[in-house]
Amino acid sequence: MSENIGFDNRDRFIELGITISAIRKMKGLSQEELAIRANISRSHLSSIEAPNIVRPFSLEVLYNIADALDVSAGDLLNIKFPFSDVKKESKWLKQILLLYFKNETI
Repeated sequence: MSENIGFDNRDRFIELGITISAIRKMKGLSQEELAIRANISRSHLSSIEAPNIVRPFSLEVLYNIADALDVSAGDLLNIKFPFSDVKKESKWLKQILLLYFKNETI
C-alpha cells in the first residue's frame, strides 16, 4: 500500500482514526484489547488513531476494527466533522463522539 496520501485523503484518515479512538474509549477498551480483537498490532492501531500520524490501512483492517467495536464499517466512514454534518442514522455515534470530545481537543 502506498504511503503517499493526498491532502483530502489525509484528513479522512485522521477523522477515521479519531472516530475509532472515540468509540474504543467509549466501550472501555484499551488499544491492546482492540488490537487483539481486530487481529492487528497495538502499534498499528496506535498509528491509526494518532491525529498527528497518517497511516493508510486496508479495508480488511477497517472491517476487523469495525467488527471488534461492534459497529458497521459504514458508520465508521460516515462520521464527518463538524458534528452538524452527521446523518440521523448515525445519531448515536454523534452522541458518543460529543461525550468523548467534551474533555479533549481534536
